[in-house]
Amino acid sequence: MEQYLKNTFFIDHESTPVRAFVASIDWSNCAAPVEKAVRLYYAVRDGFRYNPHRISMQPEDFRASVQVQRPEGHCIDKANILVAAARALGIPARLGFANVTNHIGTEKLEKVLGTTVLVFHGFAELFLENQWVKATPAFNAELCQKLDVAPLEFNGREDSVFQQFSKNGNRFMEYLHYYGSFEDLPFDMMIGEWKKYYPKLFSKPVEQLIISTDL
Repeated sequence: MEQYLKNTFFIDHESTPVRAFVASIDWSNCAAPVEKAVRLYYAVRDGFRYNPHRISMQPEDFRASVQVQRPEGHCIDKANILVAAARALGIPARLGFANVTNHIGTEKLEKVLGTTVLVFHGFAELFLENQWVKATPAFNAELCQKLDVAPLEFNGREDSVFQQFSKNGNRFMEYLHYYGSFEDLPFDMMIGEWKKYYPKLFSKPVEQLIISTDL
């Protein structure tokens, strides 16, 4: 379990920015690790706006210490912040990745990517009460309201993954493939999968992919 508490290149929870973020959260009435994990989940879910349209290709931009200083981020950013902050609290945590299909609110992405598959969607896994539980803090509550889906809740005892359907019953999200769990961000694997699924994005040298400024 020690590997899931380590300070790593990407999950650099011993950094000043991550520690400052953890210290900024109101921890009153949070004694047990599961209570702290739930409080932390909501701080990440709603404290950072979800924006999948600006993705860096530089390793340094995927460090939790960099991500936590921004007001927004995509699913990998927010999962990494959650994992780093959990480790800072002494809660074993790791990253998980999957390919998903999102049926709502991704028209701009689909035009650029050429597919409905969102590759290397990131989520967090926390070790609480002797079991691993998945936590997906990507979609903030304000955005969920805009997309007419219920915000994804987390109680620290059950897996929290993306909603399958919107409030009116339309299909929202499907998980297609799991890559597994990782003690640090597998950056080279992630870039390799993006190149495989999104070849036109890599048709010319780019330092940063900017699809749009808004969802």
